[in-house]
Amino acid sequence: MDEFTETLHIPTADGTADALLSRPDDGDHRGVLLLMDAIGVRPRIREMAEHIASWGYIVLVPNLFYRHGWAADLAPTTDLTVPENREVFMGEAIDRVRGLTDEQVIPDISTYIEALHSCDGVIDGPIGTTGYCMGGRLSFVAACTFGRDIAAAAAFHAAGLVTDDDSSPHLKAAGASAELYFGHADEDPTNPAEAIATLEAALDWASVRYSSQVYSGAGHGYTMSDTAVYDAAAAERHFSALRDLLDRNLQED
Repeated sequence: MDEFTETLHIPTADGTADALLSRPDDGDHRGVLLLMDAIGVRPRIREMAEHIASWGYIVLVPNLFYRHGWAADLAPTTDLTVPENREVFMGEAIDRVRGLTDEQVIPDISTYIEALHSCDGVIDGPIGTTGYCMGGRLSFVAACTFGRDIAAAAAFHAAGLVTDDDSSPHLKAAGASAELYFGHADEDPTNPAEAIATLEAALDWASVRYSSQVYSGAGHGYTMSDTAVYDAAAAERHFSALRDLLDRNLQED
């Protein structure tokens, strides 16, 4: 599918974001925004975007860390399937994660949604979003912020869905019109059982459509085949759940 993936450059208020755009063919399709994990846009993320595109979607994957450099410049240079290498890289990446504030990224996401709609072949109407790790949190935040612009939003092994401050994503749940899906990692210290319970209580209170599932035995980052925490069964389960979510909400009868 390489011939159907291209690199875009998207002007933002703070610079230019590089992004991948994957499509299954030259036809018209609904749009999906894929929000990367903390490791960034790299071959595994491209592979995932192309897989999702093969279901009949046009998928945009922005480099959320564009303020720090192009995706290729920020990509890991060591084998992250080695646990020690992953630990070192994540230690280096954490400052980028912490520095990406909602005040920065919410306007960025608005720009990415507009850019996706402007791409040839993207059918008008609400889009889908999916995100991983920090991108899972942002997928949820996007759904809560942009309401009817997003019809389906998924978050996998997400961190920061519930925090102690007034800006916690779970407190914004009532803003979502999308059907939501959460694929929690069972062994994830960044998203413990009590946080999942608090999230689900907030979603129930907000009366939004959602599914919240814990992937037994899976660790934080289970979808990422280029890291030491990859779980093949959990990754396949995630693809199945995501496809069902997108097809149910984006595919016309």
